[in-house]
Amino acid sequence: MLTITIKQGKETSLKAGNPWIYLSAIERVDGKFHERIKSGATCLVRSSKGEFLARAGWSPKSQIRARVWTFDEHEAVDHAMFKRRIHIALHKNLPLQNTAGKPQRLVNGEEDGLPGLVVEFHALGAGFLSCQFQAAGVDAWKVPIVKALISETGCQNVYERTDYLIRQGEGLSGGTGVLAGDAPPTNLSASISKSS
Repeated sequence: MLTITIKQGKETSLKAGNPWIYLSAIERVDGKFHERIKSGATCLVRSSKGEFLARAGWSPKSQIRARVWTFDEHEAVDHAMFKRRIHIALHKNLPLQNTAGKPQRLVNGEEDGLPGLVVEFHALGAGFLSCQFQAAGVDAWKVPIVKALISETGCQNVYERTDYLIRQGEGLSGGTGVLAGDAPPTNLSASISKSS
């Protein structure tokens, strides 16, 4: 497994719960070459003394080299974790509401333990979920995330809206388009652009 060792003294922010790991805080990265270049790979984060700090999503081309998934050594980063996190995030914001053209925020990145993921509901036409995958970690888990969103909300139409500059900074290509269900109506695309 890919392992990040944090420089001595730089682990303080992680121990305080900060989920971002900057390039400047990393002492070394151990792992096979294909692991070190794989965008979104799950990595183990250790202190300079070898103690467990976190598990994180690796982003080899970003200044934020990793975003923490969990500070719990016993929590696996797997499909079940994403289902759980999405269920908890949505539980705070469901039911889906018709908010007179304003999108309803359902998932808000780090606040919901899903760094880089923003999900909004648009009550236009049959209803659409608009997703932004702004970090390599969530982008690597896109398929299970979309499946969990559909399962939890019952909304079958999922659209990806891309902020190209953010994704470029993560070393990710653009990805605007339909992820599930029908293409959004023209007025949804305009609404998504205005809400970003």
